[in-house]
Amino acid sequence: MNRTQAVNLLRQCSASLSSRCVRREPLSAIGGAVRVRSRRYATQEGQPEASASTNKSEGNAKAAEGAGEKAESSQAVESEVERKLKAKEAEVLDLTSRLRYLQADFLNLQRNAAREKEQTKDYAITRFAGDLLETVDVLSLALKSVPESALKSPVPSEAPAQPSSSSSSASPEFFTPSTPAKSAQEYLKELHHGVEMTHRLLLQTLFKYNVKPFDPTGDVFDPNRHEALYQAPVPGKTPGTVIDCQKSGFTIKDRTLRAAQVGVAAETS
Repeated sequence: MNRTQAVNLLRQCSASLSSRCVRREPLSAIGGAVRVRSRRYATQEGQPEASASTNKSEGNAKAAEGAGEKAESSQAVESEVERKLKAKEAEVLDLTSRLRYLQADFLNLQRNAAREKEQTKDYAITRFAGDLLETVDVLSLALKSVPESALKSPVPSEAPAQPSSSSSSASPEFFTPSTPAKSAQEYLKELHHGVEMTHRLLLQTLFKYNVKPFDPTGDVFDPNRHEALYQAPVPGKTPGTVIDCQKSGFTIKDRTLRAAQVGVAAETS
């Protein structure tokens, strides 16, 4: 047997064996194979759908996460804006209250400055007026030193002196008629009148600057306006009443420039 014959025989044997195996396969095996193949095909067809649904769910989850993050970020921004707004409102209230306090302080400062200016204007002559009061007292004492009886009682006037004949004959061109001589009472009246006018004019000048005298005789003793020099029991007088004024008091507007020196009634024993 040559080589060619051996090869042909081997081919015939393999073909017979393959045909026998095909004939002997049961139907159940063929059906199982078919089912396995159909399952594999179904699995292969369902894989894209499953992957698509998975991708869709993942996209929804990512979208939900993004929406949640956006909501959280928006809430954070709103809370931050509210916090800043509240801080600005508190700052505005603080600045408004400070502005009101400053405005009130400025108005008080203006009022105080105006009052001080007015007081400075009104009481600028306090020391000068206080020094003039001594002159007023001296003039008042001078007026009181002359009694009214001396001013009213008549005093015979002296006869005027006649010029001598020798003097008239000696120098007639230089002769001047002598004025009638005044009496002492007339000179006293003129002096008293001049002092009285000076006293009155000085009081009027002080009155222009709101410096006014006051006599508290008959008033109740006030230590802020009166200076008690003595106390004396006087029948019919209420204790603490001013019975005598030695020196008049003076006020400058609503202040006491000098207290009046007075005598006060005491309790009778």
